[in-house]
Amino acid sequence: MRNPWKLLLVRSFSRSTVRSPGIDSLYNQVTKLGSQNARFSHSFCPRNSQNIGFPFSLNAKMGNHINRYFSSELVLEQKDPDHVLFHDIFSKTSSFDDVKNAFESLNLPLDHETVLLVLRNLDGSPKVAQRFFDWVLETDDGKLSSKSYNLMLGFLGGKDHVKEFWDLFVVMKKKGYGISKYTHNKVSESFSEEGMVSDLDRLKEVFTLRSMEDSTERLCSMVCKIIREGEWGEEIQKKLEDLDVVLSSNLILMVLPRLDVCPMKALMFFRWVEENRSLKHDAKTYNAMARLLVREDCIGEFWAAVNEMMNARLEMEMSTYIMASGWFYKRKMVKEAVDLYEFMMEGSDKPPVQDCLFLLRKIVSCKETDMDLFSRVISIFAAGGNILTKSTFDGVLKSLTGAGKLGECDGILKAMEKGGFVANSSVHSQVVLGLCKAESLDEACKFVDGCNSGIKPWESLIQGLCGATAVDMASSWFQKMVDRESAAKVGCAFEVLVKRFCHQDRPQDACKILSEMVDGKQLQPWHTTYKILIEKLLGEGFLKEALSLLGLMKKDGFPPFIDPFIVYISKSGSEDDAMSFLKAMTVKRFPSTTVFLRIFEAILRAGRHNVAHNLLSKCPGYIRGHADVLNLFCSMKPKEAAAAVA
Repeated sequence: MRNPWKLLLVRSFSRSTVRSPGIDSLYNQVTKLGSQNARFSHSFCPRNSQNIGFPFSLNAKMGNHINRYFSSELVLEQKDPDHVLFHDIFSKTSSFDDVKNAFESLNLPLDHETVLLVLRNLDGSPKVAQRFFDWVLETDDGKLSSKSYNLMLGFLGGKDHVKEFWDLFVVMKKKGYGISKYTHNKVSESFSEEGMVSDLDRLKEVFTLRSMEDSTERLCSMVCKIIREGEWGEEIQKKLEDLDVVLSSNLILMVLPRLDVCPMKALMFFRWVEENRSLKHDAKTYNAMARLLVREDCIGEFWAAVNEMMNARLEMEMSTYIMASGWFYKRKMVKEAVDLYEFMMEGSDKPPVQDCLFLLRKIVSCKETDMDLFSRVISIFAAGGNILTKSTFDGVLKSLTGAGKLGECDGILKAMEKGGFVANSSVHSQVVLGLCKAESLDEACKFVDGCNSGIKPWESLIQGLCGATAVDMASSWFQKMVDRESAAKVGCAFEVLVKRFCHQDRPQDACKILSEMVDGKQLQPWHTTYKILIEKLLGEGFLKEALSLLGLMKKDGFPPFIDPFIVYISKSGSEDDAMSFLKAMTVKRFPSTTVFLRIFEAILRAGRHNVAHNLLSKCPGYIRGHADVLNLFCSMKPKEAAAAVA
């Protein structure tokens, strides 16, 4: 129930009535303003009263201490002092903070009816009213109802504020509010008097349109109520016929969504309209019906509607397609999603290009990949004038990886190639690695053997076989790779192979293959490959094999790799091992004096003086008598060597 002060004007209260300090404070504020506006004070004084009491304020809590006197005159005929305060606030203040502070200090409330009363009391002051309206809109627009907007429109309905009028109309239209008949009549009269012909015509147009919408809305409610009353049958049909109205597409579009809880009744109504009311359904009504039938218990009816649309050459709206396909995806109904995709691709408003990839990924993610369905999607996509790209293949391969079905990537690639996809060496490499990861090694080898896209797939095959620890198989296919491709291009693959042999503690086998391939196939291993193999051979104690690689390095033009040899000889090599190394590292008889000095120093620092002296005795005379060599031996006597070792 509304508060009494919002229905009638409060006239006065006895000065003898006891008031609280808070009420006295607000009373002083209001009466001070009242003394400046005597006509307002007089209007609040009853005819049989001698004194002016405290006026009933917006936030006053009078309890049982205040006697209320009401007049039979309407509220709208007078202005409440609180409303005068509103006028005063919005006439003098400009900033948001000023208004907020004023309201807090006066403890003034704000609700729907207060806004209406304030606006009514601001009639004749459109600028002040608009400032108040804008402030409420900014602080709490929920307090503004359709009546509030219409009141404000009435204030702005003139030549001086016509722009603000139409701007406000746009705002209220977005909120779903329309122009009331009273506001329409008031503003129409103002526009007519001021000769605003174009604005008057526009006002009539929007008001007429709104009236028609309201009429359709009422009719829609009546139709829905009848349909919901019971089971569809002759009785409901008769009630609908008794309405004696012309059913339009717009009305059907309003009715169908409101029958979403009873889709079969909606379908019966949909059929009845076309059969008995001679209304031919269009694409919009069919789409509305189709959206309603996307349910578990109506899927058959959904496809029947889709087929009817297809036969009538009606197109499905994108919103319907997105809704239905999303519903199919959630229930893993991939075939149905493909059927819907095909239907949409035949229309002018085609699905986004990425929908093809999404469908393909859904298909390969199933427990069993339906290759016929996969190929069908590709054919539909290609028929629409689209081209499959590498990004599409990458997306499908990612789904295969997630599903643990990389062994199928060969068949996937073949299906995509039939649809026009042109695979490059990078794609072939991905397929090979995928097959190897799926441990389909024979298929990987067969795939590489059948493709002619360069060296990359072969490198991927060696990498994949080594990763699957099939190093002997990798060695065999590496030799085929050398026969097929140029030996100068296989350095990367060979290093992968050597690393795998070393990882399995088989450096001798790697050394044997390297020697055979270099001598027989003119293989050119990388410098890093030599280093990796030499370090592994020396680490396993295979000095002879490691020394054999120094000669091959020299032939390929690489500098000798001597550091691991010096470390090996200093720790465990004999004087004969040292001499073999010195002779193997150069095409001359012996290397430079610097190399001798490095070996002697390493052996002496290791405390192996006997080995150092025996080696010195076997060196050529120019080394034995070299001043730097003699100084080194003198400086590295047993005590100094022991200290160096410590």
